Amino acid sequence: MAKNTENTLLALLTGAVIGAGIGILYAPDKGSKTRKKIKRKAEETQHDISERVSKAKEDLTKSVNEKKVEFEQKLDDTISNMSGKAEDIISSLERKLEELKNRQPLKK
Repeated sequence: MAKNTENTLLALLTGAVIGAGIGILYAPDKGSKTRKKIKRKAEETQHDISERVSKAKEDLTKSVNEKKVEFEQKLDDTISNMSGKAEDIISSLERKLEELKNRQPLKK
């Protein structure tokens, strides 16, 4: 869902830049004024894109860190669960061994 919103915003931003560029090129200004306007718009667009990339990077880093913590918690839970099961198996084997030791020897 966030990806669609991001794509839509990027498309709108791109359309606005293209529209502004075409509008500037058809404006009845001198070439030097037009070039300054184009340069200013390009700098504004570059700044906007830099901010968007920075925000996306922050969001991605946050998401990765959250997933890392979640994974580590699940791993710890799984290891703890497996450790408990291993202890149960060892206890069961120790009981069986004790039962075998206490059994009377078989007669030949």
